[in-house]
Parts: sequence; structure tokens; C-alpha cells
Amino acid sequence: MEYKITTHSELETIELAQNFESEKFENMIICLDGDLGSGKTVFTKGIANGLGIDENITSPTFTIIKEYTTGEMPLYHMDVYRLDGKVEGIGIEEYYNKNGIVIIEWAKTIKDYLPEERLEIVFKVIDENKRLLTITPYGKKYEELCEAVL
Repeated sequence: MEYKITTHSELETIELAQNFESEKFENMIICLDGDLGSGKTVFTKGIANGLGIDENITSPTFTIIKEYTTGEMPLYHMDVYRLDGKVEGIGIEEYYNKNGIVIIEWAKTIKDYLPEERLEIVFKVIDENKRLLTITPYGKKYEELCEAVL
């Protein structure tokens, strides 16, 4: 099943993310895709805010992985755009079982390394403020998550 949600501002994108965060579970994997500036990091800020993380959330483009451990659950924020699909030696898959929430920006570039069960969100820019989010759950936990949130 696929869900389509339109947000009309950054605040609405953050609120949607906070709704997902409110139903969080350990080892939650959220895969984000979409053009530059489409809202992937804004969504991550909403998750972090919901977790009580006060640090400034920025895209980890050059560091690949940022770990935020000051919230009620760890947040592992990844930007895999620069990897060109080559993740060997980085240990990305280890994060899938570190009892936190993993958010992967540009996830389609490492499709072969993603877990079978995950939540995928594709962001499409409609105009300056409006975004169309296509949300696809993979696995029963993620289907139940979407039913609870959407």
C-alpha cells in the first residue's frame, strides 16, 4: 500500500514527522528520497524534535553519518548521496540494530543495502512551500505505523 500526503509548509512536514516519532519503536528505519531542498532534512528535524534532541540537525553530506544520543532514543541520521552505492567499510548495516531510529537520506542510492522492512518516503516539490510525500511501508510493523499515523 502507498500513501500520498501533501504538506503546505515546513511546519506541516515537521508535524507529520513528529506524528511518526510518537509511534516510534527500536530499530525503526526511515528511508528518504527526493530532490535537493525537497524536505528530507526538515522531516528529520521533526523526528529529532519529537525525540527531545536539542542539537541543530543538518544534513550529514560530508560526514555521512551523524549520531544524536541526547534524546529519549538514539537517532542515526545518514546522507548516502556521495557514496555512489558503495557502502563497504562504513558499517551502515550495523546501525539497523543499534536500538535507535535510523534515517537515511538518498536511500535509493544504496537500495541493495537497505533492510527488507522499512518505511520509505519520497518527497516531491510542488511549489515553494508545498510537498507531495509518497509513503510506502515495507513489513507489518511499518504498515501498522502508517495505519496509526496516517
